[in-house]
Amino acid sequence: VGAHLLSGAVFEPHALDELIPDWKEKGAPLTTPAREDRFLFLTETKALKSPFAPPQMHNPGNYIISLGNLARWMAGQAEELGVEIYPGFAAAEVLYDDTGAVKGVAPGDMGIGKDGEKTANYPPGMELHARQTIFAEGCRGSLTKTLFERFDLRRDADPQTYGIGIKELWEVAPEKSQPGLIVHTIGW
Repeated sequence: VGAHLLSGAVFEPHALDELIPDWKEKGAPLTTPAREDRFLFLTETKALKSPFAPPQMHNPGNYIISLGNLARWMAGQAEELGVEIYPGFAAAEVLYDDTGAVKGVAPGDMGIGKDGEKTANYPPGMELHARQTIFAEGCRGSLTKTLFERFDLRRDADPQTYGIGIKELWEVAPEKSQPGLIVHTIGW
C-alpha cells in the first residue's frame, strides 16, 4: 500500500481530525506544517514573485506530506479495525448478487506467462465478497466506467473534466531545504 504514490501533497487535516481524532498520538506521518506560501508567475525567461498568493493557496494549519507514507499509515489503521486490504493485484471484474447489487470484485488470474499460458505459479482469481465495496480507481477507472453504465450514474451530471499535472520527486541537500515552504506556480 502506498508504493504507487510517489508525490507529496499539501494536506488539510480536517477530515482526518473527524475520522481519527487522536491521529497525532497514533503517529500519523504529518510532521511538516505548512509555514509559507509563495506564488510565482513563470515567463519563458523569468520567475516573477507575487507579493501575495491567492486566498485558495493559503495553507495555515495544513501539512506537507508524503502520500505514500500517509497511505501506508492509513492502511494500518484500517487493518486494526478489521478491514481486509489486498495490495499487489488489481480488481478485474465487478461481481453482482441476484438483485443486481454489487457484492464484491474478482482479481484477474495471476501466474500467466508472456505467451498467455498458465505457469507453474498460476492461481486463479478468487471472488472477494463484501458488504461494502469501495471503488477508488481514480478519475477514469476501468471498473468504475462499467458502474457508470450499469447504474446510469452520469445521468443529470455535468460532464467530467480532466486536468494534467506534472510532479517531480527531488532529493534536496538538507542545507538548501526549507521545510514548510510551498511554492505555487502559473504560466509558461
